Amino acid sequence: MNDLKTRILGLVKDELVEIEAELVHHLNPHLDLVREVAGHILFSGGKRLRPLLLVLAARMCDYRGDYDKTFSISLEYLHAATLLHDDLIDDADLRRGRPVAHSIWGNATTILVGDFLLARALTIAAGTGNIDIIKVVAGITENMSQGEIHQLSRKGDRSLSETEYRDVIWRKTAVLFEGACRSAALLAGASPDRIEALSTYGANLGLAFQMADDLIDYTSDTKELGKKAGADLREGKLTLPVIAALQAADSQDRARMASIIRNPSFTTEDFEALKALLQHYGGLAYTREKAREHVRLAKEALLKFKPSETTGILHDLADFTLQRRA
Repeated sequence: MNDLKTRILGLVKDELVEIEAELVHHLNPHLDLVREVAGHILFSGGKRLRPLLLVLAARMCDYRGDYDKTFSISLEYLHAATLLHDDLIDDADLRRGRPVAHSIWGNATTILVGDFLLARALTIAAGTGNIDIIKVVAGITENMSQGEIHQLSRKGDRSLSETEYRDVIWRKTAVLFEGACRSAALLAGASPDRIEALSTYGANLGLAFQMADDLIDYTSDTKELGKKAGADLREGKLTLPVIAALQAADSQDRARMASIIRNPSFTTEDFEALKALLQHYGGLAYTREKAREHVRLAKEALLKFKPSETTGILHDLADFTLQRRA
């Protein structure tokens, strides 16, 4: 994995430097407090995957303008806003190994800074002068909000189906990946078939990314995660590894899993027992296979384009999605 990550970073280092500079330049709030809170989440080690995806997708469509780096950061602002809001909703303690913003500045300030980042993202999108792009970015915001509400409404509900789970992760995660690729193609004035091909790539990459992320909660430790292991379960989030294992388990083990899920204060021993059951009943393997399937579909979507260095990077990003540990 380190070799793959090193190769990707080597190929996109210049783009990442430019994206980072744009993030700093366009934050530009009226109040230093806003800059401080926003900076706490924006500059705490994010991968910049979403803006990078937009820049690469625009390049795939032969974009020759100079607004791609600026426009790309709207997606990072959107992402950061959702993290600020999600951490508060989930009553989380850590994000990327640091105390969450609301534990330092309080709930009200954190919510409002998240709102500021959403508004700033829309302002930057409006700078494209393209109504279709503005609709995409606004639609991302709508869908992410609805995904969060859906997940919240089913908190701790063991009857959550795989179909519902997929709807949640589509709205909370995949829609931002899909939107990055779609809006990049629109920015480049791409043909409809190229727009749809890149959108398909982004959607499947986003689904694979979230499924892999849900696996990581049961396969990595607190140091690797930057948050407490088992955090999803403590927050009442039933993800695909648990959903699949619950469906496959016998009545006795299903009851054992249910008793752990019901108790957000479960012990380390309880969590280890649950992980063993997820392994035994194939919940981890099933999730891994579903993520692989979406990576395959993402790569297939790129067949619409001629092989190039950029195509290779997008292939590598898809593979990295399955290999990352945090």
